[in-house]
Amino acid sequence: MRQFVKYWLPLLIWLGVIFAGSTSAMSSQHTSRYIVPFLLWLKPGMSPNTIWTILVIVRKCAHVIEYTVLALLLWRALRNLPSLRTKPLMVFGAVLLGCGLFAATDEFHQTFVKSRTPSVRDVFLDVGGAFLGLLIGASFAARHSKKLSAMNQSRFVDAEL
Repeated sequence: MRQFVKYWLPLLIWLGVIFAGSTSAMSSQHTSRYIVPFLLWLKPGMSPNTIWTILVIVRKCAHVIEYTVLALLLWRALRNLPSLRTKPLMVFGAVLLGCGLFAATDEFHQTFVKSRTPSVRDVFLDVGGAFLGLLIGASFAARHSKKLSAMNQSRFVDAEL
């Protein structure tokens, strides 16, 4: 149970956050009510074209960020499974596939939400975000394993003395 709470529950919660993000509440119509006044507060007189461009960039960055986090959480959970601990390429592929499938189903879900527009490009952004998350995770894992190797090496040298 402790393993589930530590590794899988955060992943499930994040999947729920992404799903909630694809509802009407997070459509551009609703989020622009908050972002546009903020942008106009930052720079009064900003042109509508500039505001629209910023809104699009913010929304697309949100796709990348939410799937970066999803990939990190899924990668962390799968790496904890004893059968996959020594198979990093399999975990890497499973995470990309899982994130891609969830992204596709998320966009499919948006076909049923009147205020949302599904897009294949968003799926590609999501998979790109997942890939970024995997690169970040692999970078931290490599750094961690180097520290462990150095620690074990120093223990070995100390034992010889």
